[in-house]
Amino acid sequence: MTSKTKRILKNEYVQTVMVVVLIVAVVFGFWYGSQVVLNTEIPPALAVISGSMCIPYDGACDGWTHPFDQTLHIGDLIIIQGVNPQTLNTNYPNSDIIVFHRPDNHDELIVHRIVATTTIDGKLYFYTKGDGNNPPDTWPIVPEPYQYDPWYSGNASIPRGAVSEDLVVGKVVLRVPWLGHVAIFMHEVLGVNNQFLAVPVIVILIIMLLAVELVEPLLRRRRSSVEQKTSVHAV
Repeated sequence: MTSKTKRILKNEYVQTVMVVVLIVAVVFGFWYGSQVVLNTEIPPALAVISGSMCIPYDGACDGWTHPFDQTLHIGDLIIIQGVNPQTLNTNYPNSDIIVFHRPDNHDELIVHRIVATTTIDGKLYFYTKGDGNNPPDTWPIVPEPYQYDPWYSGNASIPRGAVSEDLVVGKVVLRVPWLGHVAIFMHEVLGVNNQFLAVPVIVILIIMLLAVELVEPLLRRRRSSVEQKTSVHAV
């Protein structure tokens, strides 16, 4: 390593840039690495934008008034894990909350709880329901078949409401209150229609804050050094 290279590496600004780049690499490596670890075909975090999974015991389903209830709220950030559909817990009311492509619109992802199952031609199908749908018979009251989600696949041989195991992309393993409001803000204010943007945006904000924390002391020290030199020259 040459002396010139050593001087460059010792420069405070160069060191700051290197630290910021390292932080970016670590954070985004964690983000995409978690997708591999959690075995999901989609990004492993999703913002909840619907109140269908919320049970308003004592307030609105806005994610702010009672964020730590057992079901999901608007503004939650949920962590999704890929799973073999055959291993899902189907014992309602403690059954798994699954993420699946809507049978009548595969571009839309639904996050609802399993309430019952059936097998057709050797393939497993799930019946689902939002925990807060059809009040007052909400979770954990066992729903009647007419209260199941009314999905229609367009196939006459598939019962109304049945979700094929092929459409399941994962199950919810963790919920974090409030953070999903970032994605909701982007959707409502900025017109960006992508629930998956919540985590990348939060990551970027964290990186920006860290960068400010690193750069600001350097600028302060440089300003102090300039002032000291000016003071010496004045004397």
